[in-house]
Amino acid sequence: MDSSATKTKSRQFAVKITQIYKNLANNKKEYVMSEQLLRSGTGIGADLAASECAATKNDFVAKVQEALQKCAETRYWLEILSEADLITEFEFKNSAQDCDELRKILAYTIKVLKTPPAATASRAAATPVSPTKNVSRET
Repeated sequence: MDSSATKTKSRQFAVKITQIYKNLANNKKEYVMSEQLLRSGTGIGADLAASECAATKNDFVAKVQEALQKCAETRYWLEILSEADLITEFEFKNSAQDCDELRKILAYTIKVLKTPPAATASRAAATPVSPTKNVSRET
């Protein structure tokens, strides 16, 4: 996982979700589902930020896994809001695409980090994953 690129992407996604939330709250007077969307959509970046302070590789993987789960939850809320005609088709497609891209990055990161070192040794040069420095400690 290119940490800074993923961090930037999750931050941009959080801003987009915040804008959708503001529109839903101010213009549609929808608060319950929009708050769920806000919580899950902004939580992705928060979990990635917390992963930078992971004491072990397992802690790092757990935080990235939490971010992945929040991606899935965010996608769910986007689908519900779209089907209920509370967000536009453009808002849905644009946000869902960004969410799906984050999910793929996070799922790949988890897969690579969970792969035993012996299996990844031959692919080490080709692997674009570079977790934070403090994650290299084994538990």
